[in-house]
Amino acid sequence: MIYNRRKFIARSGMLAAGSMVLPMISCKGTANSTASSEAVMSTGESGLEHFGIQLYTLRDEMPKDPKGTLKKVAEYGFNHIESYEGKDGMFWGMTNKEFKAYMDELGLKIVASHTNINEGLEKKAAEAAEIGMEYIICPYVGPQTSMDAWKGITDKFNKAGEICRKEGIQFAYHNHAYSFKAFSGMIPHDYLMENTDPDLVKHEMDIYWVVTGGADPIDYLKKYPGRFKLCHVKDRMKGVDAAESQASTTLGTGVIDFPEILKVAKENGMEHYIMEQERYDNSTPLEEAQKGAAYLKEFQFA
Repeated sequence: MIYNRRKFIARSGMLAAGSMVLPMISCKGTANSTASSEAVMSTGESGLEHFGIQLYTLRDEMPKDPKGTLKKVAEYGFNHIESYEGKDGMFWGMTNKEFKAYMDELGLKIVASHTNINEGLEKKAAEAAEIGMEYIICPYVGPQTSMDAWKGITDKFNKAGEICRKEGIQFAYHNHAYSFKAFSGMIPHDYLMENTDPDLVKHEMDIYWVVTGGADPIDYLKKYPGRFKLCHVKDRMKGVDAAESQASTTLGTGVIDFPEILKVAKENGMEHYIMEQERYDNSTPLEEAQKGAAYLKEFQFA
């Protein structure tokens, strides 16, 4: 089964419809003072030394010309990437070492990949670790229908974490909106955080989906310090209904206060900040990637 993120995003989008009220998270300062994304180690400086992009942002380009698209990514100024598992795998038809060699040629570092963890996890983790990747990430599990099902997810994550650690890499989970909605007297994401081994299971906070799920990213960063090691910095359109889930927009033009959120993230153990965008209005994915890179070059923490 090939990991089809386009389908699961559509499914999670339908779940977001309803009467939720989004947190009041608005941009501060000028557009180019808002953070978007990157894969960066905290440096103590006011801006971002490194920044990356989730290749799903370029999902229409990567399958057609992986090498050409990656070359453009480097030209725009990104120096880190996060891959995802398309029909040709997370190395896009290349072996892991061929992919790494091409990344080195372009001056890019692959830090992680979204991966179908239900098939061949040992092999995928070993190949990723062999070329210095830091994380294998489960991108989606979907809303569950019982507490037993959520317990099954925590068990699966702990087991995946053990497999990844054995192969020399760290496991993480990427959230969507559904895990922040109350279910059976609890918040599923809190249940995941509290019932997985902190050493085995890290988290990639998709800030857009936290906000879209009606939660406050800063609250979670402070409540679970050191657990969120990567984040997707993806902006949310201004002036859309709170129930609208598919409202991704050009970095720095939306309502999310990234300078403040990423400041708190950095203070609480965040390592990698990664641009992602899922919707394009009157633009192309490559144009949006270029805008995102330009924006991140000027980013300043609050």
